[in-house]
Amino acid sequence: MITFSSLQIILNARSGSGHLADITIGAISTDTRTIRPGDCFFAISGPNFDGHDYVGQAFDKGAICAVVQRDIDLPPVQKGRLLIVKDTIKALGQLAAWYRSQLQASVVAITGSAGKTTTRHITYHVLSKFFSCHQATNSFNNHIGLPLTILAAQPEHQIMLLELGTNHPGEIGYLTRIARPDIALVTCAVPAHLEGFGSVDHIIREKLSISEGLTPGGLFIVNGDQPEIICNTMSLNCPYLMFGTGAACDFQAQNLKTQGNWGELTIEGLPIRVPMPGRANLMNALAAWAICQTVGISLSDFANAIGDIEPVAMRMNIETIGPIKIIIDCYNANPASMANALDCLNTLSQIDHQRAVFVAGCMAELGPASRQLHYELGQKAVHSGVQFLLAAGPFASDIIAGATYAGLNPARCKTFPDTQILCDNLHEFVRPADIVLVKGSRSAGMEKAVEQLRKLYTR
Repeated sequence: MITFSSLQIILNARSGSGHLADITIGAISTDTRTIRPGDCFFAISGPNFDGHDYVGQAFDKGAICAVVQRDIDLPPVQKGRLLIVKDTIKALGQLAAWYRSQLQASVVAITGSAGKTTTRHITYHVLSKFFSCHQATNSFNNHIGLPLTILAAQPEHQIMLLELGTNHPGEIGYLTRIARPDIALVTCAVPAHLEGFGSVDHIIREKLSISEGLTPGGLFIVNGDQPEIICNTMSLNCPYLMFGTGAACDFQAQNLKTQGNWGELTIEGLPIRVPMPGRANLMNALAAWAICQTVGISLSDFANAIGDIEPVAMRMNIETIGPIKIIIDCYNANPASMANALDCLNTLSQIDHQRAVFVAGCMAELGPASRQLHYELGQKAVHSGVQFLLAAGPFASDIIAGATYAGLNPARCKTFPDTQILCDNLHEFVRPADIVLVKGSRSAGMEKAVEQLRKLYTR
């Protein structure tokens, strides 16, 4: 990939020795658990760990060198393999930006308050049938994950699909300057991470800053169904295209309909079946089509390719366990994604004539609006046909208050201080033939409730 001396130059790093100048580095790693002989170890410091404590272990496992931001007490031979920089996280981004400039692959970058991972997942599923593609692992979309994704790309890859995530102002701008996308897409902008942004308007501006890193002649695609996004995009003085259901959209879908665990939309007169639940996934499919069409995929090829896709893990997965059905959406949550999941629950419960049960975890990082947004979530649950509601976490009582105000019998609601206590009591409230939506932010750990339901109903 790169030699020790070249890495030193790129990072403007100090080194204790020059005897490794011509040694080639195999790959970049930030985790000693997966490091391989010949790798370069970047010592990253986080809130709960410090990679500098593991540099010796990295060398013991075969690391050829390590990038650090402070001196470390090591044997002389290992000490000579250190590259010392001011900030290892920034150095990681600096290396990724350099490596991206060496690659021939077209870079697609996706951001948005919701739908990033699924849009990337759909796009990769389709494009990988026609091109050599590289994509982010899981949701590697921050100041560490994005550089690692870029650095894992190979010269033979033709298309690289990246996610850009943020919970504070300025992060998207930083990441897009590393990624230098040829195509940048904004899925949507909704109340999420309000704790860091304060308002949806600030969120929109942050998401749109992905355009700052576009390569000359690069393509910018935004959600045309959100007037606030379009208004802000127009002020950027940057050419753009729109996907959505409106007549002005460049990539337009019509006749969106959901049928339980699948849906359908019509593009240019062609009905396209999407084997994923919820209206939001139809919009994600449309966003993916905008990208795929841009790189030369025909609509018929897109329709055929998307036909065998499977949902992303923990995102709107529908699973039948014995006599119950579970909608599993435990990766993240904000008001918009909650509304989409509740609409899916309502559709499935009506199709299958099952009691709709909502097992709700709280939504994280909503700041001062948290109580009100959880109250509104309770109201939305009732309007979506929820017949029994269990809620856990710091805003569980607000969810229940909203639900009872909207007309749900208090006897059909229950609050729990945390997810574990909810799990311990699930057997009292969920019954055979129920359809159960389990959803909450990642911090709520709602996958524990899914596992408990599996234990209760797996025979």
